[in-house]
Amino acid sequence: MLRYAVKRLLSLVLSLIVASVVIFAMVEVVPGDTAAYMLGINATEETLNALRDQLGLNGTLVERYLSWAGGLLRGDFGTSYTYRTPVAEMIGERLWISLPLALYALTLSTVIAFPAGIWAASKRGSVADVSVMGITQLGVAIPNFWFAMLMVLVFAINLRWFNAGGFAGWDAGFFAAMKSLTLPAIALALPQASILARVMRSSLLDTLGEDFVRTARAKGLSKRQALWRHALRNALIPVLTIIGLQFSFLLAGAIIIENVFFLPGLGRLVFQSISARDLIVVESVVMLLVFAVVIVNFAVDIAYAVVDPRLRTRT
Repeated sequence: MLRYAVKRLLSLVLSLIVASVVIFAMVEVVPGDTAAYMLGINATEETLNALRDQLGLNGTLVERYLSWAGGLLRGDFGTSYTYRTPVAEMIGERLWISLPLALYALTLSTVIAFPAGIWAASKRGSVADVSVMGITQLGVAIPNFWFAMLMVLVFAINLRWFNAGGFAGWDAGFFAAMKSLTLPAIALALPQASILARVMRSSLLDTLGEDFVRTARAKGLSKRQALWRHALRNALIPVLTIIGLQFSFLLAGAIIIENVFFLPGLGRLVFQSISARDLIVVESVVMLLVFAVVIVNFAVDIAYAVVDPRLRTRT
């Protein structure tokens, strides 16, 4: 198990190095001059050069990459071009909104999808199975931003159970903050729960058709016992893959939902930074999100080995 984890960890480090180079290169080749954008079209060349020196934009690409990457290793994300505040502070403030939102949405998705997928698989071909598949198909088809606006209309404007947008802040108390995140989390969780439920059902049905399950049934186990004791654990590998991908998406891809509910999260920060051409913020946030994705994939790989010990000997 230790050897397996070390190999995955080395792969993680290599992935982060490659990702940092790609992110820096892609952001830096974007046309336009940050200094000219900040100072306007009437700025003189001397003023532009002075600002470029101040922002560290006059060095070569290699020098700027090494400076940026070295800062990341030290926990120094640089200083925002626009706000002139440390990027780490800006990310820290937004992360305490985006991370709980992603975890909240993932929890809702898992809590809904697991029972639905298992129930549908155990009732294959029945009305219950068809109903679950129909509902999940609808959940996949409905755009989450449209569903978010519908929930605002119903639960915020008509029923007045929730605020239409904004974040109460953790200083207002845990429940007040989570209440602010409830509608966004539901909007994010709906399509993810639908996808996860369908994958859970499909994987479980495939496992129920395996020889070892038929052998367990032949030895006297009921269908329910065979499902819970043998089939479920072996059906979890593709499900774990989807959960890992979903968490990464929920953390990095909630920009539309954050804008619908006016949540000052990481997605909205990236959008605002791109609009202001604050490239240091864009690079740092995207790199942080890539790091989160890679860490989640590493955790999923370890979970694979726990669920299926055979993987430890194959790698």
